[in-house]
Amino acid sequence: MAALPPPGAGMSASDPLAPIRTPEQPGPGPLSSASLRALELTVGRRVDGLLSGDYRSAFAGLGSELWQVRVYEPGDDVRRIEWNVTARTGEPHVRVELAERVLVTWLVLDSSASMAFGTGERRKADVAEGVAVAVGYAATKRGNRLGTISFGQSPTVEPPRQGRRALLDTLQLLRNLPAGGTGSLRDALELADRVVRQRALVVLVSDFRGPPDWQAPLLRLAGRHTVLAVEIRDPREQELADVGELRLVDPETGRQLRVDTSDHGLRERFAAAAAGERRALVASLASAGVRHVALSTEGDWLRPLTAFLRRKDRAA
Repeated sequence: MAALPPPGAGMSASDPLAPIRTPEQPGPGPLSSASLRALELTVGRRVDGLLSGDYRSAFAGLGSELWQVRVYEPGDDVRRIEWNVTARTGEPHVRVELAERVLVTWLVLDSSASMAFGTGERRKADVAEGVAVAVGYAATKRGNRLGTISFGQSPTVEPPRQGRRALLDTLQLLRNLPAGGTGSLRDALELADRVVRQRALVVLVSDFRGPPDWQAPLLRLAGRHTVLAVEIRDPREQELADVGELRLVDPETGRQLRVDTSDHGLRERFAAAAAGERRALVASLASAGVRHVALSTEGDWLRPLTAFLRRKDRAA
């Protein structure tokens, strides 16, 4: 089995998908064949947990192929009432469908201005790109499908496709994503709630900066799908280094603030506020039933991502 080459590796200058790497935009780093194979196996196990394999399920579930029509029972979804049979028999009946034979994975990618920040080995956007490539590679195996929703300047939807075509479409989307923007995570989740119809695995990749007004659409989305939240963060967002006076700029609003990082009390207050913000984020995701992993711009991001997906207690 041939592995996807690392982003930017083995591509000619004329390759339309070849990303441009600079010190300012270093990319996610090399993705080894061994790492990609490990991630493929890990995602494959999750697929097997959501479905009964790469063939039509023998079990009832969310799908498009009718299995049977039966009498309504308390707790059944009223949206599945079969009105023709109900009218004919005078007794409520519901449709029961066969589960879909393939899994659709949706990547919801944050490309807002705050993702361009990074003081580690790479930017948050570079880690997000690596997550998209690695998960996309694993999720398109065995005939399963991959769709993408990105939000930055404006939401973009790439409909689900199978195999290599889906992965190439995702790479093309990553290359063409406009830099910056004040895209709203809430708007992206509301869009996902509308367009993700078939039961799916939704991988949300974001730094979760900005107002926490996304809980309601996330709760609705997680009620119908398995949602995994991949948080991308930078060490300097958690604590300030003692480097004297700095001018801090909010990349999404342009607001500027001068601070003296040699002030020990200021650094302590900053760290306490950042820790409180993270605790609130973890609590919000947990209350929606969403599993969560944090990846850093510093060090290896692929190993903790694979370990997170491998844990049995995270299986759907």
